[in-house]
Amino acid sequence: MNNNFKHIVSQKSMYIAILSACLIAVVAFAVLSVLITHDSRKNNEEFARKTFVRKYETVENEFRSIEDYQYLLRALIQKDGLKNYKEYSSVLNEMNRKRNLLPYSWYSYDNPVSGESESNSPLSEVFRKREKGENYIKIKNSGPGHFSDFLITRKDSIYWVSYDSLTLPNKNRLYYGSAVSLDDLHQYFINIDKTPNNYAYVFTKEGVCITHPDQKYLGKNIFDFTDITPRDTITSTTKSGYTEGTTISEYLNLEVTRFIKPLKTDNFEGYAVVNHVNFLIDESVNKTKTYTVYIFLAALFLIVTVFILFHRSTQLAYLEKEKIQTEKNVLLVENEKMHREEALNQLQQLKNNINPHFLFNSLNSLYLLIGINKENAQRFTMNLSKIYRYLIVPPKENIVPVAQEIKFIQQYMELLKSRFDEELVFDMVIVNPKSLEKKIPYLSLQMVVENAIKHNIATIDHPLNIMITIQEEGITVKNTWQPKTDESVQGAKFGIDYLNQVYDYFKKNSVNISVDGEYFICFLPLLE
Repeated sequence: MNNNFKHIVSQKSMYIAILSACLIAVVAFAVLSVLITHDSRKNNEEFARKTFVRKYETVENEFRSIEDYQYLLRALIQKDGLKNYKEYSSVLNEMNRKRNLLPYSWYSYDNPVSGESESNSPLSEVFRKREKGENYIKIKNSGPGHFSDFLITRKDSIYWVSYDSLTLPNKNRLYYGSAVSLDDLHQYFINIDKTPNNYAYVFTKEGVCITHPDQKYLGKNIFDFTDITPRDTITSTTKSGYTEGTTISEYLNLEVTRFIKPLKTDNFEGYAVVNHVNFLIDESVNKTKTYTVYIFLAALFLIVTVFILFHRSTQLAYLEKEKIQTEKNVLLVENEKMHREEALNQLQQLKNNINPHFLFNSLNSLYLLIGINKENAQRFTMNLSKIYRYLIVPPKENIVPVAQEIKFIQQYMELLKSRFDEELVFDMVIVNPKSLEKKIPYLSLQMVVENAIKHNIATIDHPLNIMITIQEEGITVKNTWQPKTDESVQGAKFGIDYLNQVYDYFKKNSVNISVDGEYFICFLPLLE
């Protein structure tokens, strides 16, 4: 039954180990997934920031290219005045077409004396008169470039116009500058930076949108069709020089990470916005999670397989070991039976010697008593016949209840009082009454008391005091220590050897004998 219990415990432990391994693997996968997701998202966010920086630099470089073109145009016209401005404008426009630059130059010359005017662009008409239906928005600029800017709508197209003027000696005025189609401007940004997962747009510091992938937003106020607030444009408190946040794109209707950074040149002051689509980040993270799940399932399958194979091999080894242990236990039981039978035989031989030994001692005492006091000898003989009934049928286990042994020793002491009278003082104290239910070796108290009488002087002047105390753990037999010196006593160790063998048989501490000052003390442990 014990082996079966161990087998069940082994099976249960195996299942617990497998479940624990699975649980640990699941927890490890969850932690790993979180870490991988965090790192992947962090890497993708870092990638989004890098693409934002690249996109921003593209926009900024183009704005500066437009500005450089304006400076070149100004330097040429202010150098020659009216002499070659037509040729300069024509040559610059031809260069722009070949180099794929966006702005084209224009001029408008007014002669107030003759009333003549000359221009190479319909946009120059805005300096003379404005047609009905034209949407004219002035772009404020506090930079040092001294070019003025405005947005104008012509034939469903919006143009960003930058201009300057030159007053001639005859007080005639020459207007010149550059114009850029906002549709062409955004298309140009797309062509030079074809990043599929982001888009950019620019708005002025007043909020006017001058470039956007959706044409309907051009010229509109950015605060009207997005959730951008003036607070989002405050970048002076950020270490990176830009603000970053998550929002829903007004163009794609998807979640995006939005970056806003000031865009400032000599002739323009506004903000560049780059929106990075987040579903691409999540898609990358989900792929990483999927690969992690495959790895986790493969690892879990391998762990479970190893556990099952290990369990089978362990179970086979356990069954073999259990079989060997069972055979070993059978041999141990048989060996223990042999030792117990041998010990019982030895105890039986000792016990068979007890009755004759006690009888011979009693008859010897009776012989001495007859010569001293015949009446005491008669009383001694009657008591001897009563207590000898206790000796007729000894117990098989060699142990008896304490209460039974106490009753016997009391009768035995009465027998001894018939012989010694005043030379012997006997007393008994029961400290723990529950100890009477325990057991003690057969005739153990009688042997200790007999040894006390046998080895010590007992006279009227020096009476022999014997006190028996019944305690929780054992019985203490205490007598005055006044040993005989004029005779040798035979069989002194017979009783002690018997008691030690009984206690050894029941695997209990042996008899404890000691001398404490004027007293000889013998302690007999109780048996359950």
